[in-house]
Parts: sequence; structure tokens; C-alpha cells
Amino acid sequence: MNHLGLRAGDWVIVRSKAEILATLDGNACLDGLPFQPEMLAFCGQRLRVAKSAHKTCDNIRKTGGRRMRDAVHLETRCDGSAHGGCQADCVFFWKEAWLRRAEEVSLGSSPSEPACSEELVVARARTPKSESSEDPTWVCQTTALYDATTLLHWWDVRQYIRDVTSGNHTVSGMISLLIFAGYRKLVNFGVGYRLLIWGYNRFQQLRRGKPYPIGDGLIPEGQPTPTEILNLQPGEWVEVRSQDEIRATITFNGMNRGMRYDQEMAKYCGNRYRVQMRVDRLISEQTGKMVVMKNPCIQLEDVYCRAQCTTKRIGCPRASNTYWREIWLRRVSDVESKT
Repeated sequence: MNHLGLRAGDWVIVRSKAEILATLDGNACLDGLPFQPEMLAFCGQRLRVAKSAHKTCDNIRKTGGRRMRDAVHLETRCDGSAHGGCQADCVFFWKEAWLRRAEEVSLGSSPSEPACSEELVVARARTPKSESSEDPTWVCQTTALYDATTLLHWWDVRQYIRDVTSGNHTVSGMISLLIFAGYRKLVNFGVGYRLLIWGYNRFQQLRRGKPYPIGDGLIPEGQPTPTEILNLQPGEWVEVRSQDEIRATITFNGMNRGMRYDQEMAKYCGNRYRVQMRVDRLISEQTGKMVVMKNPCIQLEDVYCRAQCTTKRIGCPRASNTYWREIWLRRVSDVESKT
């Protein structure tokens, strides 16, 4: 049974290796979604559903929202161990066919000759033509996401109802997101832009909230952007600089030395977080190639895209990590971090 109707907060057991392999085709996929080698380590474990993955975002062809069938995100992330040490730290998509409810009794049955083997799961982490290459084209759930999903229009209200009924969002939280989405469209329309931004910021000041999130910078395209080297290490505390300070370091299109500052990152400005890791290698979602950064970036603990600002994918549960240039952060001493 592929449809369990799982909700955020439900407890599940990841099915055995044999049971999962029995669901996969000759490309180690189910419904076009790869089962990654890194996921094998979770077989038999009892885990909690973080979010229903009924929808996601498209960073490959930029079509907006995408619909995913019968899948959830568990409280697990990919360590990249089977993908060249990729540090994207992505959430996995778990098809419900790979899970059973924690209270369900496992029958442990599977076909005697599944179409897929563990060796094939490992091999399909690369495209067949690049298996022996020193610069392989990697295959993972992120690179295959477009083909494993279908288009989901932003105006399809059923997705927002599902956001609530699945436990991904509360009713009040979803209403707030939709109201802000409407206000953002009004701002982007261009008429009364400055007044609308001023009014929003004034309202936020009264309630001690964050200013209107802006993702564009002050540096003309083609001009160099500044850099700063802090040599931050995992465990250190930092404070995210203010939005105005960050805008002074990025171009009109929001770029700093090839890295984008996104509207979704604005909510973290002024807050303090611990450094999770330094990131210097990521698999490109578009090409499947490993990108090695000339200037490592920083990943912060519990700091990720919450899909509150981005057009066409409001409420996306994917929780993609955000990456920070060191110039967007300031180091905080241990004493200050505890005050």
C-alpha cells in the first residue's frame, strides 16, 4: 500500500532493505524519484515525519511549485557520503511505500527477485556514462526532482488546504502567509512602492517585527562585490548583519561573488546562530556536477528556507539550507551569545 496519509508529527518505521528494493525499478527509482544510497542506513529505524512532502519547489527549470505524490520528509538529512561529499545537507523525500506506520505490524514480505539491488542503488548515484569518470555527473533526489513531480500552479488553493490538513502549517500561519503574499504582489506592482514599504516597516516596528524583506542590493551589475574573511568554524556563534548592511555588499540582482542573498534570508537578520559547518562543495541541481567554491560559505544551525516570501511556492516544506557569505555575519563571543 503506497498511500498512508501521513501527517507532520506521525511516527513511522523505515521498511527493510529488501522491502524497499522491491519497490524500485532498474534505475533505483520509484515514480521517477531515486532512492539514495545514504538512505539505506535508516532502514528499520523509527523516525518522525517532519513535513508532508505533497509539494516542493523547482530550482532546476524555475517553473515554480511542483506536486509530489505520496511522500514525506522525515527528520533526516543527506550527509553526501555516496555523492562525492556534497555538503548541501538536503532533506530526503521518503515515498510512503518505503515506510510503515510505527504501530503497524510488518509482514516482511518481498519478491524473491527484485528489479533493483543494493549495488545498483549505489551505482545509480552517478549517470551510467560517468560511473568511472573522475568528474562524474551525480544523480540524487534533488537533481531528479523535476521529473519526479508535476506542475502545481500557485493559484491552486487545494495545496494550501493540504498544507493545513497535513499538519505542515496551522490555519493562522497559512492565512498570514497568504496575506503577506497578497501584500507582496501589491508592492511588486510598483504603484506606491516606497509608501507601502514604509507602512509595512512602521507596522513591524510597533510589533517589534522584521522589516520588509528585500533581496536586491546596491552595487551595480558588473562591479566587484566586497568580501571579508572571518575563518568561522563549526560551533562558533555569529550574528546575522542587518538587511541594510547586507544590501550594501550585493548587486542589484542580489549576488555577492556568485552567491545569491535571497528574500527568504531576511527574516534571520539581527538574530544569533551557531555555525553548523563551512561549505565548499555542492552538487548543482541543474547539471549534476560538483561545484567546488573558491570562497567557502557558512551554514548556520536551524537556518533554512521557510518559503514565506518566494513567489509561486508559498509554504514549500522542503526546508532547503541557506548559505551565507562571511561578510553577512559578525562573530559573537561565547559570553555575548549567552546574554
